Amino acid sequence: MNGLLKKSIASAALAASALVLPAAHAAPPGDLKGTNVVLVHGAFADGSSWDKVIPLLEARGLHVVSVQNPLSSLADDAAATKRAIDAQTGPVVLVGHSWGGVVITQTGDDDKVKALVYVAALAPDAGASVNDMMKGKPAPAWAGELHKDSGNYLTLSTNAVIHDFAQDLPPAQARTLAATQGPWFAGALDDKVSVAAWHTKPSWYVVADQDRMIDPHAEAAMAQAIGATTSHVDASHVVMVSHPKAVADAIIAAASKIQ
Repeated sequence: MNGLLKKSIASAALAASALVLPAAHAAPPGDLKGTNVVLVHGAFADGSSWDKVIPLLEARGLHVVSVQNPLSSLADDAAATKRAIDAQTGPVVLVGHSWGGVVITQTGDDDKVKALVYVAALAPDAGASVNDMMKGKPAPAWAGELHKDSGNYLTLSTNAVIHDFAQDLPPAQARTLAATQGPWFAGALDDKVSVAAWHTKPSWYVVADQDRMIDPHAEAAMAQAIGATTSHVDASHVVMVSHPKAVADAIIAAASKIQ
């Protein structure tokens, strides 16, 4: 009887271990270890705008750095991004949101950068500025909600953040974004990129289909112009806050391709 009992216990233990194995395999693998992701935020934001995306990337073994742009000029933001790239060991996926797309276009020609990911971002060609890209187009509604301070820095009104910048977030969260936004130097709108890295680096683009800051049709056109692998998300301009998994998936796809 004792032998029979021992046999039953051993069989039960074996069955239990078999049940545990699939769960272990289902855990997010660290298969992208050795690859770095440098995240570049846009105007009216800061590095914390990526806080929901970062854990999803780290779960795949990626090393992630979020740049704190001074938003004082293209040259200053590019310098901050370049320092972050220089600090990495191994290949870099460079990601830019909004104005951050201009910054990664300028800095993405670095040898360490192996892929670019544009997230509801501007993707200018060499010699173009933001104002050049917007020339001849009707002014968006939010343009009338800009406030300029004594130092020529721009901020968005709380109303514009709630209704145009982050309309798919709870109003309380949008108000927090408005209160913590990074002022953007108005002169940066005329800063021209001297190089367009997307000519030589593979690119991905996340189009925010409900974007009210940048026309989604313009985003799709930019994605096509740069030959990007494109995904569409039914989201506001701050797609990385409202739909972090969709943004993380695009970054992970880029990282997987360069491994």
